[in-house]
Parts: sequence; C-alpha cells; structure tokens
Amino acid sequence: MIKYFANVFNNSRAIVQGHWITLKYMFKPAVTIHYPDEKLVPFEKFRGALLFDQQVCISCNLCVKACPSNCIQLENAKNETGKKIAKVEWYSIDFGKCNFCRLCEEACPTKPKSVWHSLDYEVIFVKRDEMVRCWKKDFPFVGKYFDRKTQDFMDAEGQVSIHDVQPRRS
Repeated sequence: MIKYFANVFNNSRAIVQGHWITLKYMFKPAVTIHYPDEKLVPFEKFRGALLFDQQVCISCNLCVKACPSNCIQLENAKNETGKKIAKVEWYSIDFGKCNFCRLCEEACPTKPKSVWHSLDYEVIFVKRDEMVRCWKKDFPFVGKYFDRKTQDFMDAEGQVSIHDVQPRRS
C-alpha cells in the first residue's frame, strides 16, 4: 500500500514539474521569425558563401594549395614587362566542388583576409555556370559568373545578401 502511494506521489510530482516548465516558457518572448520578411543573422563562426577582395589579395597561392577539393583557381597579375607582381589578375571558386571547410580562409596570410566565409546562407544557383564565381578588377565581393551563351560575365540573379558589408575574420 505504501508503494502505491509513493508511486502516485512521484508521478504527481513529475506532472507538476512538467507543467511548471511549460508555464515558465509560456511567458518568454517567441523566437519565431517571419521568414522571408525577416532573416536570421547566423553566428559569427557560420560558414556561408565565400567572398573575395581583390584589393587585399597578394596572390600567394596559399588558398589554392590549402583547398582539399581543388575548387580555387587564380592567375597572377603581370606588369608591363611581363613579370609577375603580388596582385591577382582573376580569381575563381567553384561552389559545386567547395565543401566549405574554411582551410582557404585559414591559410590566407593577409589582414583582413582576402578570402572569407560570409554570413550569407541564401546563395541561389539556377544554372551550373553560376556555381563558378569569378573575381576580376572592380567586381563586387560576391563575384560574377561567366555566361557561355553571351560570352560575358554576369551578376548572379536572385542572390539575397544579408549584410551589405560582410564581416571578416582577422
């Protein structure tokens, strides 16, 4: 008989404890956002789309060597005499091959980093050509893709940028 009442007491205590937790969270503000009108801002260590700053890059090729999926390519700029200089002529990343490991960012010796993961999580690719982003002089941080039909570099359509200026890790 004592066992029966002990069992009833323990189960009642568990029910009251569960209701207390529910009541405690009932009066906290909601964390739901109204997507797509509102966007979540990811944590600082989030690995979003790769961005590139041609002005900062010293064309050291460390990011190319560090990439395990071999998705980064670059070409050094040359001066008038044809000698290579510490600037990059063009830089490309194939997002179809990239596994977002961040080894390219860690290998970059420049401060601020010339290649870094942004906080953008809504990267849209409509065609395979859009997955290969290229950066040349005066291209934006998000890069452009080469369209084979028009034989020209085009801006990616439909890409939503969460931040105007992307935070970089130093």
